[in-house]
Amino acid sequence: MCLDRTAKHFDSGCATADISELRLDNKNVVWADVTDPTGQDFLDLAEEFDFHPLSIEDCQNLHQRPKIEEYHGYYFIVVYEAALAGENDELELRELNIFLGANFLVTVHTRPIRAINVAGRLWQEWTDRAEQGSGLLAYLLIDAIVDDYFPLLDILSERMDGVEDKIFGDFQSNVVEDIFRTKKQLLTLRRSVTPLRDVFNVLLRREQPIFARDTLVYFQDVYDHIIRVADTIDSMREVVSSTMDAYLSVSGNRMNRVMKRLTSISTILMSMTLVAGVYGMNFAIMPELTWRYGYVYSLASMVVIGVGLYLYLRKIGWL
Repeated sequence: MCLDRTAKHFDSGCATADISELRLDNKNVVWADVTDPTGQDFLDLAEEFDFHPLSIEDCQNLHQRPKIEEYHGYYFIVVYEAALAGENDELELRELNIFLGANFLVTVHTRPIRAINVAGRLWQEWTDRAEQGSGLLAYLLIDAIVDDYFPLLDILSERMDGVEDKIFGDFQSNVVEDIFRTKKQLLTLRRSVTPLRDVFNVLLRREQPIFARDTLVYFQDVYDHIIRVADTIDSMREVVSSTMDAYLSVSGNRMNRVMKRLTSISTILMSMTLVAGVYGMNFAIMPELTWRYGYVYSLASMVVIGVGLYLYLRKIGWL
């Protein structure tokens, strides 16, 4: 991709051989997007842009922590795009490595990045600000990544609302799986968002004047979005913890009610069994055994005891 700040031109089919020539003119901004890079691609990047071997090594090793590193004439930045994928809405993080220089932007990734298409489209719409060059382009790219976190958090928030309905409405014990899954996803998001604050702190300090000072206001805007996302994640983690406590409380209360009912039923049956056990003893002299209505009396005694205990236990809330 080749971007001309003077003519506001965007060429997505720029030949690799033309990069060196285009970079000679400071009015041009070269955006090299490398997908599924090979070893030769890394060698070509290092030779063309004079990248430090350490930044190339970090770029080759996947699963880097979100970060920014300063090298002579450019920044090396690692960010992650997040999305929910699959039938079970599993959280998916896509690593994006960015080399940001005065008149170039190099993006390296192994998986499709939606924000790249968004940034390319917005660049063509922001032709009146194209003179701000690679800094503005980096802003459009990273801002698109950060803004995608908001709808994702809305989905997780709606999921937690549904979990609360399942807990306090028709209690479903399997909601604990949703709680732990959401908690794990929020923790993963926090690990990919929180370090971005350090990234933009470095960019805002502008220790390397590789982009226009006017671009700082755009980076400040992204920084504010990152703070909002981080605060939202922390708030949602508290909600998840509270929801888990509510689940345990409701589950414990349900178990207590079950145990109370079982204890009450056992008490009633044991009291009635006491009467039957007394008259079931094999003693020779038991006056009640010769009563004409002894059998009816014993049954009536068991019924009276059972009903009395039932009414009492129901009154105190055990039944």
